[in-house]
Amino acid sequence: MKKVLIASFDMEVGGVERSLISMLNNFDYQNYRIDLMLYSHTGDFMNLLPDQPNLLEESAAYKTFRMSIGQILKSGNISLGLVRLMAKYKANLSTSSEKGYKQMQYMWKYSLPFLPKHKEQYDLAISYLWPHYFVAEKVEARTKIAWIHTDFSTVDTDERVDIQMWNKFNYIVAVSEECKNAFIQKYPSLEKKVIVIENITSPDFVRALANEKIENRMLNDQRFKIITVARLSYAKGIDNAVKALKLLKDRGYKDISWYVVGYGGDEAMLKELIKEQNLEDSFILLGKQINPYPYMKEADLYVQPSRYEGKAVTVGEAQILYKPVLITNYTTAQSQVRNKYDGLICELSIEGIAKGIEKLYKDYKLRNRLTDNCTRTNYCNNQELEKLYQLI
Repeated sequence: MKKVLIASFDMEVGGVERSLISMLNNFDYQNYRIDLMLYSHTGDFMNLLPDQPNLLEESAAYKTFRMSIGQILKSGNISLGLVRLMAKYKANLSTSSEKGYKQMQYMWKYSLPFLPKHKEQYDLAISYLWPHYFVAEKVEARTKIAWIHTDFSTVDTDERVDIQMWNKFNYIVAVSEECKNAFIQKYPSLEKKVIVIENITSPDFVRALANEKIENRMLNDQRFKIITVARLSYAKGIDNAVKALKLLKDRGYKDISWYVVGYGGDEAMLKELIKEQNLEDSFILLGKQINPYPYMKEADLYVQPSRYEGKAVTVGEAQILYKPVLITNYTTAQSQVRNKYDGLICELSIEGIAKGIEKLYKDYKLRNRLTDNCTRTNYCNNQELEKLYQLI
């Protein structure tokens, strides 16, 4: 049997984590032995991991990447705590409005001397989430693959440092053709390494969970219900969604409600924004939910208001549940929906989101057509794993 290592951060609720679970559920375990390295054995999705992969023991050093600087210092990892402080200081020198990517880069880069090497050797090692330093520097494997889930043309990274890391890999996997093109635009020298393997989707799994009985306040809401499932962060554009709903209310669309399943660092800001816009009864944050699908099933429309994406897992899941979908025209949008066939792409702006919703709200024939086309489309793509097997 071929030996494969897959490494990621944890199993907190998120699209990347759901795509990892789908991959693990569909892997060929007769021909491949899978070791799963999670830096931290935390997250509500831990219970969703299949039994076949061998979950490796947690490493105290790698667990620090999911800890605060204060927690690291208290745990006695003084060197790693000081490294984190240095990374934060250097990232803050950047003029970027979103410094988190550079901070994470430096945090990993400077931590390398203090991190243990992985002892076992593999035929294939996969780093499933950026930055990919563990597999790049601490694992021995005949073939190494790094996965990219986001649009790298939109994020501010230290490109010189990043190139050094990417060059440690034989292949770089993008989750869509547009995601690949955006990456090559930023790193043209890496073009020959980049291939596309889409996120594995499991329609039967999604539809089964959508029928789970839960307490769902949407059931008693007779308004036109919008749903978004996303991290509460700048990238996902939830602040623009709040402002778009305010525009619609001001234009007389009083019977629209918008629900968001998700959590993240922008929660306090969004709650304040919702209050400022007097939308407490209409824009409703449902928080972290292990199973978002009953909420998606109950909605009239799924909206993805993102500023950038690689390929949003939740959009495909909404289509699996036969929902009309509206997404903003982020760089990789064309890989997500076939515009006016199984979804609608709107301008990436507050006004664009409002107009897109207005169009779908008023045109029930268009909504029905999008829904019908979703029912005719087979969103199962297990065959994507064959591309991965060919690389081993």
